[in-house]
Amino acid sequence: MKAMVLHEIGKPLVLEEREIPTPHGGQALIKVLACGVCRTDLHVVDGDLPEPSLPLIPGHEIIGEVVAGANDVTLPVGSIVAVPWLGWTCNECEFCQSGRENLCDRAKFTGYQIDGGYSEYTIADARFCIPLQQKEDSAALAPLVCAGLIGYRSLAKVPRRNGSTRRIGIYGFGAAAHIIAQIIRQQGDSFYAFTRPGDTHAQQFATSLGAVWSGDAGVAPPDMLDAAIIFAPVGDLVPTALKDTKKGGTVVCGGIHMSDIPKFRYELLWGEREVCSVANLTRQDGIDFFSMIRNYTVTTNVTPYPLSKANQALQDLRCGALTGAAVLIPD
Repeated sequence: MKAMVLHEIGKPLVLEEREIPTPHGGQALIKVLACGVCRTDLHVVDGDLPEPSLPLIPGHEIIGEVVAGANDVTLPVGSIVAVPWLGWTCNECEFCQSGRENLCDRAKFTGYQIDGGYSEYTIADARFCIPLQQKEDSAALAPLVCAGLIGYRSLAKVPRRNGSTRRIGIYGFGAAAHIIAQIIRQQGDSFYAFTRPGDTHAQQFATSLGAVWSGDAGVAPPDMLDAAIIFAPVGDLVPTALKDTKKGGTVVCGGIHMSDIPKFRYELLWGEREVCSVANLTRQDGIDFFSMIRNYTVTTNVTPYPLSKANQALQDLRCGALTGAAVLIPD
C-alpha cells in the first residue's frame, strides 16, 4: 500500500510503499476512502505537539470501508466508518470512568501515536470507529470527523440564556468554522466571522454562509457577542474575543494547540465572563454528532488532493490558501 510518512519533525512527508497492516485484537482493517487534512496534522508535522510516534502516518479525519477484522471485532466487513482523533483510552482512570474519556492521561490519538489515514489502508481499534449509516460522498464527510466534531463540542459549551437567540463570534474561518456556522444558523442563532487581517476571500465565504458581519480579527463587530469560539491557534485572540463579548458571555478555545495568551486587563474578564477550552472528543460525541446532523443541511466545502500531494495540502493549509477543508483521496 502507499502511505505518506513523517520521519522527521519539520520535514516533508515521504511517499512510501508498505505492507498492508494486519489487524490484531480488537482492531479493524480499513480501506481509506478519504482523509481530511486538519490543522492538528500541521501541529504534529511542525512540532507544535510534542513527541509524535515517529515514523508516523498522519491523518485522523478518516472515512473508510472495513475490509477485515480480528476475531473479536463486530464491525461487519463492507461497513463504512469514521476514524477520529481519539484512538484509544485506558477505560480505567477517573476520566474514563466518569464519561470524560477525552481527558484520559493515557489516551492515544490517531495520526499522532497511532498511524492514521494518509494511506491507502489503516488499522484502528474498532471500539473507537464511528459506524456511518450509509455510503455517502466520502470526501464531503471527512471534515466532519474532526472539524465538525470539535465545532460541535465547542458550540455545546455556549449556554443559551432563557431560550434567546445567541450572537456567536467565530475567530478563524476555516474547516471547523464553516461547518458549525451552518448549524448555528439553522438553530436560529446568528454568527459573526473574524478572519486574519485582509482575508477578504474568507470573509466573503462567511458572508455567503449567512454571517451577520465578517471582518478582520481585532476590528470590533457592530454588536456585542453573547459568546465567541476561537478556532485559530492564536493566543492574542483570547483578550480580543473577551473585549467583543458582553458580560456573562463565554469564550471557547476550540483548538488543541494555541500560541501563548498575552497578559490582559482583569476588566476584560470581569462581569462573569468565562474562558474555557475544548479537549479532543469522546466516542459519544461522535455518535451524537452524526445523529444530530441528519436533522440539518450541512455542506462541506472541500478541495480534494491525491494522496501523493499531501505535502501540498498541508502547505496550502499552513499559508491560508484554502476555503473550507482539504481532503486527501488515495491515488
